Amino acid sequence: MTHRNALLAIHFGALMFGLSGIFGKLATSTPLIIALGRAGFAVAALIVAGQLLRSTRARASLRQRVGLLLGGLLLGAHWLTFFLAVKVAGVGIATLGFASFPAFTVLLEGMLFRERTRPVEFGMVALVCLGLLLVTPQFDLASQSTLGLVYGILSGFLFAVLSLLNRAVTRGVDPVQAALWQNGTVLLCFLPFSWSSLPAVPAMDWLWLALLGVLCTGLAHSLFVASLKVLKARTTAVIFALEPVYGIAFAWWLFDEQPTARMLVGGALIILASVITSRLKTATETTAVSPLGKAP
Repeated sequence: MTHRNALLAIHFGALMFGLSGIFGKLATSTPLIIALGRAGFAVAALIVAGQLLRSTRARASLRQRVGLLLGGLLLGAHWLTFFLAVKVAGVGIATLGFASFPAFTVLLEGMLFRERTRPVEFGMVALVCLGLLLVTPQFDLASQSTLGLVYGILSGFLFAVLSLLNRAVTRGVDPVQAALWQNGTVLLCFLPFSWSSLPAVPAMDWLWLALLGVLCTGLAHSLFVASLKVLKARTTAVIFALEPVYGIAFAWWLFDEQPTARMLVGGALIILASVITSRLKTATETTAVSPLGKAP
């Protein structure tokens, strides 16, 4: 893959991740069914990707497999809360709530890995908090926008924990195989609670679920993995910070979810903090943590 093709691939991957909320909004099924369907189609897509992107990495150890199973539980909870946010408050607020995950990553990294958190990183956390304050005009859980933002923030927190878990247990493991383990766990955990509802899923929903699993998970993740072989981690991190931009733009176009000026300013602050935080982290790292199963 050339450098130019790698850039195109990573932009397309970010676009696909950004469309997760769009397809979740288009599907009329419950968040549980959406997460189940996404996992099912993702497993099929990742099996194919695993055959195309053959790896010589060692198989996961028992400890790593246990970690991947736990990661699957976190991934499922992350998806559930994100799609709840989409249903309650719309794609824009849900995506911006999720975009707070770099702030959680900074704080949790310092506590769990005992890494020194620099003042500038605390500044980025404050920037995210300010952005979230601006995204919703009132803090009342009876308000749909506030409740949706809370779900979105919880989704971001769960994804931050998932990312740090992946950092701890997936070293040396093929990223596609790790994603397959985690998506398979989501599928197996959610199936007993929703299999009886599957016959009632509308035909069009199966299309949106297939696009979620194949494009927004399997293909997007595979493109990310392939592009990392050519691009620097800091480059991919900055490009993936555009994910909320894609999501909000398409929601505005398709659903007329017109963001207010206050929401745009808050979103800009969150995205800016995400870009700066990613560059600060990748500037001192030689490898990036792969966003396994990233929903948004």
